[in-house]
Amino acid sequence: MSTYFDYRAANHYTDYPVKEPAELMQFLMQAIPGISRTKAKELLSQRMVYVDKVITTQYNSPLRPGQLVQVAKNRHKHELRSRWVKLVYEDAFLLVVEKKEGVLTNALPGDRKENVKSILDEYVKRQSKAFAVHTVHRLDKGTSGLLLFAKRRDIQQAFVNNWHDLVTDRRYVAVAQGEMEKDSGTVTSWLTDNKMFVSYSSPVDNGGKQAITHYRTLKRKNGYSLVELKLDTGRKNQIRVHLHDLHHPIVGDNKYGSTMEEYGERSNPVGRICLHAYRLAFRHPVTGEMLKFETPYPETFTQLLR
Repeated sequence: MSTYFDYRAANHYTDYPVKEPAELMQFLMQAIPGISRTKAKELLSQRMVYVDKVITTQYNSPLRPGQLVQVAKNRHKHELRSRWVKLVYEDAFLLVVEKKEGVLTNALPGDRKENVKSILDEYVKRQSKAFAVHTVHRLDKGTSGLLLFAKRRDIQQAFVNNWHDLVTDRRYVAVAQGEMEKDSGTVTSWLTDNKMFVSYSSPVDNGGKQAITHYRTLKRKNGYSLVELKLDTGRKNQIRVHLHDLHHPIVGDNKYGSTMEEYGERSNPVGRICLHAYRLAFRHPVTGEMLKFETPYPETFTQLLR
């Protein structure tokens, strides 16, 4: 039996029964007299829209006849306010957030600095002390983008045990040094770590973990390439190592090849690793619903290729 915090307890809200299949934004535009598209987006971003008692922020969430959409008249007080994390989606079982670069997903041993998990732990405990946050997957400190967390350990384990069945699409975008020779391709290698926690790549099985990365070149300009990357595996530093293998290291990644000695001021022109997790799609382990999330490419990435 699932438990969830009822955000609606302190709010007055209006009920809108769903009578025909529709996407959530389309439904709001039709159901609420005189509402503008801007106002409908604002209701979603401010987490004032509920579908069957669960806050829903995704504009294209599919609705079925018999469901109930509710719109709160006041914003609730349990908001996530953080310079590091933006809440993208939440229900009784899951959280999808967008992480900024410069913050760890989880704390390192003995490290008390702010991290995404600690920020979300505090957030869900304000809702209910029964809630806890469990990490489903991670992003490097310098990488920004979409992250998935579970509110229950059994939900986390469902993803761990059935990752390839549940997660249908996970994509990144990166700015790489130089102009990529190919429009698309696949890199396969075996990754191992040395004592300094640097990952090494071998084209043949050396006892490490196999890593497979598909890439597609989106744009070439100004001596840089904008590259989309899709993972078959999720190994540590996989994308960073594989772009280094292609002799096109990620801009700002001095650990894997974008060094001052080789690229000068071009090695890190925007003060960060230019890697962003922009798409995440998965099947909900409880409801079976297919969920898809995307975030825009960081503006600093596109500026480099103008």
